[in-house]
Amino acid sequence: MATERVERRLTAILAADVAGYSRLTGLDEEGTHAQLQDHLRLLVNSKIAEHRGRVVKNTGDGLLAEFTSVVDAVRCAVDVQRGMVERNAAVPQDKRIEFRIGINVGDVIIDSSDIFGDGVNVAARLEGLAEPSGICVSGRVLEDIEGKLDISFEDAGEHRLKNIARPVRVYRARLRGELTARRALLPLPDKPSIAVLSFQNLSGDPEQEYFADGMVEEIITALSRFRDLFVIARNSSFTYKGRPVDVKQVGQELGVRYVLEGSVRRAGDRVRIAGQLVDASTGAHLWADRFDGRLEDIFELQDQVTSNVVGAISPKLQQAEIERAKRKSTENLDAYDYYLRGMAAFDVAGRWENRGANDDALRLFYKAIELDPDFASAYGMAAICFMRRKSNHWMIDREQETAEARRLASHAVRLGQDDAAALSRAGFVLARVVGELDAGAALIDRALLLNPNLAFAWLFSGITKNLLGEPDIAIAHFARATRLNPLGPYLFHSQMGTAFAHFLAGRYNEACLWAKKVLDHRPDWMAALRLLAASSALGGRLEEAREPMGHVRQLDPMLRISDLKDVYPFHRPEDLAKLEEGLRKAGLPE
Repeated sequence: MATERVERRLTAILAADVAGYSRLTGLDEEGTHAQLQDHLRLLVNSKIAEHRGRVVKNTGDGLLAEFTSVVDAVRCAVDVQRGMVERNAAVPQDKRIEFRIGINVGDVIIDSSDIFGDGVNVAARLEGLAEPSGICVSGRVLEDIEGKLDISFEDAGEHRLKNIARPVRVYRARLRGELTARRALLPLPDKPSIAVLSFQNLSGDPEQEYFADGMVEEIITALSRFRDLFVIARNSSFTYKGRPVDVKQVGQELGVRYVLEGSVRRAGDRVRIAGQLVDASTGAHLWADRFDGRLEDIFELQDQVTSNVVGAISPKLQQAEIERAKRKSTENLDAYDYYLRGMAAFDVAGRWENRGANDDALRLFYKAIELDPDFASAYGMAAICFMRRKSNHWMIDREQETAEARRLASHAVRLGQDDAAALSRAGFVLARVVGELDAGAALIDRALLLNPNLAFAWLFSGITKNLLGEPDIAIAHFARATRLNPLGPYLFHSQMGTAFAHFLAGRYNEACLWAKKVLDHRPDWMAALRLLAASSALGGRLEEAREPMGHVRQLDPMLRISDLKDVYPFHRPEDLAKLEEGLRKAGLPE
């Protein structure tokens, strides 16, 4: 029998996919898809063409490409990973699209425009072995490029790959240090600086994750009370949760000298906290210890960790500061447990704008208050839940809920005279929900004197300064919030506040640039769309104002200029008038 001759050729195969794509689409399916398509269109596909490659096919969350030169394939992969670092620079860590790339050289079968065979399968398996933003190559690739590229590789050993008969020697490109260096590295502050990473939950029960996170939150809070320390916010340090950690990289990305790692084990009424303090500049361990006790001793265990860390990095801090850092909002363990559960629910609500999770958080904070009526932090967090209800238009009875927000904030102030977190949250609620700008700003200022490390307090202050008509001060405060929380998931709030400050100062081009940064990550955020439309209109670019205004009208057809005074409680009438004028020119009805 005559058989049809199969066409084959030797080629370099590049396989790429997105790390954690299912998680990203679960958070925002349409946004993730649009973001991926932009990366493919504007970076990946153009780099493949630039290096004389060909996209064979798209694979949903990635692609398969081939090159006649293996050197070109590797150069292309490196350029893509470098480009993605730059494109991700302002994106919160948990929302970044990061590619994994595998490269192999092999004999493939040609069928129409597609390619098949073990050479392709090996490339796909290598991609699965790569880290996010990493590149894995086969031993044959390394042989072919040796001496031709200024890239170093580390031997990852032989691997038995699925459906591949013989083991494959795998090498990983050492790009992490190079890619990190291309970012705008943060300078070290002029005081001892530290980031506390999420502690590993060793309890064997995923339901105890909130407890381990709560322990770290308390340690961060205690450390942040030391005025002579610079402490990174939890939202940034927790971006490394569940990932292999290079302490030197953490120090560079967060701009800190010290990193604290650890674990928490809770079994029955027994708790063990273990910690180790590392000098991020050298990788040297400065201190390590573990602390065992009963659940009723948990606050004392937290204090022991804090005191040991402080003693290791800044032994000259005064005893009075150490005692102040030990003060707790409650000694009631049941109330404290409900508070930790509430914080976990509140975090979920903020990340996904989940109304049900916000309601759960409010219920849990009320339960904590019921068990300890003097729990200032619980009052402050309950008040902030109403702030979120107003911001997301979830309020049912605005007058009644505003009154309840005021009541909760007032209790937080009365009970939390030395609690910076409670004071700043209460102040922000009074300013933003109740409309008492001067009183709210004074409370936030007092909180920052008590604790200059509270990133969210600097954010609250910046928003309040904008409402008071002090945009340049606001910009400085947003910058401080960003420095304390450089990788936090709410970075866009500081960007939005900076955009609004430039608008209030009449710098419309700058306002447009900052608003566009926000919309790159939150394309449907009404506040940013309104501001971009108003800034473009007042800047004399009416054509550019029409697109964001059209999006505004689509999202909220009933919005009118007369509604703005309820959204923005400006202290100066001219600030509201300026916003109204800009939106009127952009096409918003009266």
